[in-house]
Amino acid sequence: MNLFKKIVSKLTNQPEEEDNQSLEKLGDSLKNADLDYKFAQLFTHSGGFFNYCADEGEALQTLNQIVKIEGVTNAFCWDKELQSFLNVVKVPYTSELEHSNDSAFITCEYLIAYDGRIMLSHNNILHYHSSRLPSKIIIIANVSQIVNNLNDAMGKIKRNGNIKNLTSISGNQSKMDTASNSNTKLFLLLLED
Repeated sequence: MNLFKKIVSKLTNQPEEEDNQSLEKLGDSLKNADLDYKFAQLFTHSGGFFNYCADEGEALQTLNQIVKIEGVTNAFCWDKELQSFLNVVKVPYTSELEHSNDSAFITCEYLIAYDGRIMLSHNNILHYHSSRLPSKIIIIANVSQIVNNLNDAMGKIKRNGNIKNLTSISGNQSKMDTASNSNTKLFLLLLED
């Protein structure tokens, strides 16, 4: 709702309209949808930027566009495979999180279709807390990492063994993050397996 409508509704004592459908209502309306479609809808509804990529070549092109548009100059990226992507698009990176990093290029554990959140662990962000990540976070994942809900993700994690530093993140407009940084931009490059 724009500022003018808010002022008019206050002056006329009319209730404000909701800008967007609530996450819960949208989730309910998508309960019978395919998991990938449901995740994409809820992820973008929460403020994330969703990019479907048919292959690694398309992912590289999309990454290059994000780097140019967002003015990425230095990324936190400790994953050797992802570092090769950054080498191609000529973005300097560090293997440890530093103040000079204006972005992070990481993988994730799971994509949770229930609420459009992305689950991370020490496998993705090392020992760092998610709140310390830079304001631009670019995540690359596969369609096979989409799970229905948090219980499914936790069940798979328990089967995989000792995983530490579990957390989940969502787009900057999600009301679920109490201490979320409203300036954070979350980009997802979803690759077909």
